[in-house]
Amino acid sequence: MNLDYIRALDRYPAYVYDLRGLADHTRDIRSALGATELFYAAKANPDAEILRAIAPHVDGVEVSSGGELTHVRDVLPQARIAFGGPGKTDEELALALALDVDRIHVESPHELARLAALGPADVLLRANLPITTPNAVLSMSGPFGMDEDALTDCARHLAGTPHLRLRGVHAHLASGLDASTMADLARKITDWALPWLRALDVADPEVNIGGGMAVDYAEPDARFDWHAYGAALPQGTLRVEPGRAITAYHGWYVTDVLDVKTTRGETFVVLRGGTHHLRTPAAKGHDQPFTVLTRPHGTTMTATLVGQLCTPKDVLARNVPVPPLAPGDVLAFTMAGAYAWNISHQNFLMHPPPTFHYLS
Repeated sequence: MNLDYIRALDRYPAYVYDLRGLADHTRDIRSALGATELFYAAKANPDAEILRAIAPHVDGVEVSSGGELTHVRDVLPQARIAFGGPGKTDEELALALALDVDRIHVESPHELARLAALGPADVLLRANLPITTPNAVLSMSGPFGMDEDALTDCARHLAGTPHLRLRGVHAHLASGLDASTMADLARKITDWALPWLRALDVADPEVNIGGGMAVDYAEPDARFDWHAYGAALPQGTLRVEPGRAITAYHGWYVTDVLDVKTTRGETFVVLRGGTHHLRTPAAKGHDQPFTVLTRPHGTTMTATLVGQLCTPKDVLARNVPVPPLAPGDVLAFTMAGAYAWNISHQNFLMHPPPTFHYLS
């Protein structure tokens, strides 16, 4: 982090993105994965400058709505794009065809039938497989993908629809997994998918195993082992779609202290901004890691860091050690490069938005 740059900011709150560090990180991931394709999941952070920074080091971008699709195509006109996500409308499917997406991830037989009425496309069928994922932070079950019966229905439909080309299977089953568990999951998925696809005479079958690489907000220095993961992946035409694990480490939410008060024995540090700018800790139920930029470390107190919203849920970190803070002190919340500003309820109370800054 460039502390001199941050201290020179003319107002807070501010997002600061390290584009050079992000590009280097993405390049390392690309190298570690070898023959496996790397698509970036734009939902993690679709900021245009972030997309441009990682574009030279990924094989494509995964989008999950017509809005994301239009945005990514505008920012990266030549990018390969995969279009996934449940609940695609006819308008979005038509847009995907008009904007020449690389793959459409089909979520249901009904979606496949609607796509067939619109025109030719290359598709992956999204599978919801009965594979257990121990220690997963989030299991992508329920409305995501199809069971074996629905997949078979889609295969029958495709056999009579030559303008839709079945290219493979998409199976993003869980999130928050370490490299060993993710590689084991990839093997289980491919052990099922490849024979199933070959039985349908799919030439050079593809398997997209999604994202879900662990990001540990409690231990910011603990990183997903991309090299071990890449070395352990099974052979075949594979694609992964990480988002958070690419961008989380290269963004900071920087803000200042407005007030410090103690109520019934608990100390609260009231910050400019809050979870309407950085929703991640409220959404995931964790303390967002941070550093204090204006006070030396040493003597500490325990305090809860809150924002300006009229809700007790506006908490960025609860009962954490901090130096004795005062109005005007500046804090930088780290790991704010993914699922932060873009998933926040930005217009609640209509406070001013943060500014955005890019280090390159």
